[in-house]
Amino acid sequence: MTERVRVRGPSSAPLFVQALGLVIVTLVAAQLIAIAVVFNLPAPPPEIYRMSEIARALKGPAPVQPRDGRALVLRRNAGPIRGLVDNRRRAEFKNALAREVGVDPARIEMDIDTGPRFFVRAQKRTFVQDLPPKDGRHRPPEGPGGPGGPGGPDGFGRPDGPAGPGGPPGTARVFRFDGPRDEPFIVGDFKVAVHQDDGRWTVVEPKPAFRFDSWQQRILLILALSVLAVSPLAWLFARRLSGPISAFAGAAERLGRDPRAAPLALHGSSEVIAAAQAFNMMQERLRRYVEDRTAMIGAVAHDLRTPLTRLRFRIEAVPEDVRAKLASDIDQMEAMIAATMAFVRDTTRPAERTKLELASLLESIIDEAAETGGQASVELGEKIIIDGDPVALRRLLTNLIENGLKYGGSVQGRVRAEGRLAVIEIDDNGPGIPPAELDRVFEPFFRSEPSRNRETGGIGLGLAVVRSVARAHGGDVTLHNRPEGGLRARVELPF
Repeated sequence: MTERVRVRGPSSAPLFVQALGLVIVTLVAAQLIAIAVVFNLPAPPPEIYRMSEIARALKGPAPVQPRDGRALVLRRNAGPIRGLVDNRRRAEFKNALAREVGVDPARIEMDIDTGPRFFVRAQKRTFVQDLPPKDGRHRPPEGPGGPGGPGGPDGFGRPDGPAGPGGPPGTARVFRFDGPRDEPFIVGDFKVAVHQDDGRWTVVEPKPAFRFDSWQQRILLILALSVLAVSPLAWLFARRLSGPISAFAGAAERLGRDPRAAPLALHGSSEVIAAAQAFNMMQERLRRYVEDRTAMIGAVAHDLRTPLTRLRFRIEAVPEDVRAKLASDIDQMEAMIAATMAFVRDTTRPAERTKLELASLLESIIDEAAETGGQASVELGEKIIIDGDPVALRRLLTNLIENGLKYGGSVQGRVRAEGRLAVIEIDDNGPGIPPAELDRVFEPFFRSEPSRNRETGGIGLGLAVVRSVARAHGGDVTLHNRPEGGLRARVELPF
């Protein structure tokens, strides 16, 4: 048989090269998407909380809705918070807030958080702008981005900073609001607590919300876009990798049912092509091996007819009592040779697989046995359609039914499905078979009844043919002694 393996240009590249290429493309695509998101999306607007809004919230009790942030809520009788060590800006903000609400600045604690904690070493750091000096002059920027940029540590600000609360000079987003020109504000999450006379604390903070921060949203966006961009490539690679494996599994299953099945035709990486070529060579060798052994058996059986014919002529000269016994032995040998030739002929016959319904096939064979006087019956069963050789399957069922009628006097047949197997059972009412011989009876020319009498038994190839046909269809056949007496032949065929 000619091997058919298609090779298609770049697809025959080694699997290692294809996997390495997929990894590189994935990494490059993820980085390009991250760069595109960072450079094309506008800077996220910060949440701004003015000192006057915080003071109104402390005076409570109703929540205060800031102009540029979440609602401020008041919690009374709360426990203490973890305040930060005061520096000059925090001290000035606390003094201004204390004057606004009429409490001692020492009673006020503040906790400010405007960024992810894993970016912080000693304490939380936030965007900051200085409180204006008392003389009204503009204070020079402090830190890498000035007090209004990302270098500030405190999260405080004023509306007239170099670039507003969003970033360093030169950024495009400037935040303005109406109100006192030099009113201080806080950017981001915070907690402001006032110590009460009874030892408890009154805490103001933005209303908690289950949501992601802007930087978290952008990371998730980059991840989602990367997955969407890379998924088609990963799907194509996984399909190319799993396709040949599935094809090999199917080819191996077909080879078990029919050594003359068509060769495996695959395209893909060089490793896949090499494996397909090796599989086709193995299949061709198995086919030749089976055909050579079958042909040898047929040739031996055919050549034995000539010496048997000479023996039949020569026994004419022997005494009558001896001649009858020799003639009987020659008849048995000729019958065995004829059965062997029929077995070889059926084995080498090209199989013609077609769809057939097992229940109808079994019913027709049992009806034919009943018409000739046999006590045969069939139970109504499921309609199961398989791909099989109608001639070979008919011979399988005929051999089992004839054995049941010969040794048991009557047979009952049924067909049912068990998972992905079609199960055919033929029961008889005979004496059964010794447990040690339940598997040996499938050997060619083995007979549990040793007399070799054609009236009580056959040549010993019937069950060998049954197992050969069942296994050629990817199934098997077994025999079981029934508890109530008799024998059950069980045939399993995949469908």
